[in-house]
Amino acid sequence: MRNGHRKPVTSVRATAVRMLARRDYPRAELAERLVSRGADLGEVARVLDDLEQLGHLSDARYAQMLVTQKTGRYGKRAIAHALMQRRVASPAAQTALDTLKNVDELAEASALWERRFGAAPKDEREWSRQVRFLMARGYGLSIALKVVRRPDAAGAVTDTDAD
Repeated sequence: MRNGHRKPVTSVRATAVRMLARRDYPRAELAERLVSRGADLGEVARVLDDLEQLGHLSDARYAQMLVTQKTGRYGKRAIAHALMQRRVASPAAQTALDTLKNVDELAEASALWERRFGAAPKDEREWSRQVRFLMARGYGLSIALKVVRRPDAAGAVTDTDAD
């Protein structure tokens, strides 16, 4: 309290609506944020139930948005991990991940590699760096090895057979 001015107390519902107006949240994250602001857990659950019924809060919508946002820049594993970290409800997360079934990860990894590096590695150190980059983006080792061609001792680039 400074100079006798108090911050007006806002309702849990008003706070939740204001937060959702800025961006989507998964239910668990929004609940955590509201509780951290001092809201009662029971009241938070009631408000979030109401917001879900009205369609303002949806784990399915959030999961689909996240999948759409990360597709092309991250592999399926990294997207699934992001959904898990954000504690998106399992059915909603699985439904959103099912949209990636027909995605060719090799083609996506190749396009990502081309945008990032554009040229085959000159040496083993560069080759390792490029493989690590793809793996950090959620692509499997076999896909990373198929995308990044290994330089041989003479300096020529060879295709890696990693099946």
